[in-house]
Amino acid sequence: MLLKYARNRMELRHLRYFVAVAEMENVTRAAGRLHVSQPALSRQIHNLEAELGFDLLQRSAKSVRLTEAGRVFLVEARAVLQRVETGVSTARAVANGLCGELHVGYAPSLTVQILPQALRAFQKDYPGTRVTLHDLSTDEMLSQLRAGKLDVALLVRPAAKQLRGLHHEELARYPLCVAMVPTHPLAHRKTIPLTAFTKEPLIAYHREDYLDDHQQLAELFAPLGAMPRIVEEHEGVTGLIAAVESGRGIALVPSCLGCMAGQRLKVIPLQPAPPPLIVCAVSRADNRPVPVQKFIAAAALNQTNP
Repeated sequence: MLLKYARNRMELRHLRYFVAVAEMENVTRAAGRLHVSQPALSRQIHNLEAELGFDLLQRSAKSVRLTEAGRVFLVEARAVLQRVETGVSTARAVANGLCGELHVGYAPSLTVQILPQALRAFQKDYPGTRVTLHDLSTDEMLSQLRAGKLDVALLVRPAAKQLRGLHHEELARYPLCVAMVPTHPLAHRKTIPLTAFTKEPLIAYHREDYLDDHQQLAELFAPLGAMPRIVEEHEGVTGLIAAVESGRGIALVPSCLGCMAGQRLKVIPLQPAPPPLIVCAVSRADNRPVPVQKFIAAAALNQTNP
């Protein structure tokens, strides 16, 4: 009902004046708080009562008290003012790009060190922005970025032709390592020669979803003229870790996977060391609002490379 009246002649200032008078129980003190003259404030309250058609205050020489109707109206007036304040704050946050939802694609094994830190730093500064995470393959992330379904993607840096129309920033570099069960005969070594790798059964990701990984394997072992035998393929890092932990084979992984596997696996560098994996944040070049820029900055904050 209060909003119905407000659509006529009642203004927000009438509600603010009334709330101040009701809380102070004195028109003169309320006028000082509002920085208006006492006669002007009294006139505004009388106008409000005339608009409503009933008295809000019982007046005496030194103070005012709420009528029964005034007490009810005070609750409603405060609620309206609070809703207006909330609406203004929310709209201002949206206008400044600090509210809404951010869709982030990521590769779990590559972002195990980056993502938790990025989320903590970003949500501390922008608690009004909801971050939704999407575990996707590289091709899926690039496709959804271009379709506007993702705002940011954290992934291994794609080839230059795949980055057309996209902006990318390097976040970290991780050496390639061999993951194996701690009881494996090679687990005591500080480095694993590439030649030894070719003789072991290999656990890998599904070729259809991780074609880049399989191409990387082919390039890595091309100089040796031999490829390790792939005995299993898995759709995600959890399955890959479980398969290696069971002793069914070894896997080629970034060094950061050691954070996920803990003591369950030994993660040992290759020798000679191949080029590291470069993890980057990718976003659309033509649409980089404030939340996207701030999230990428949070992902890059204090990153250290092993």
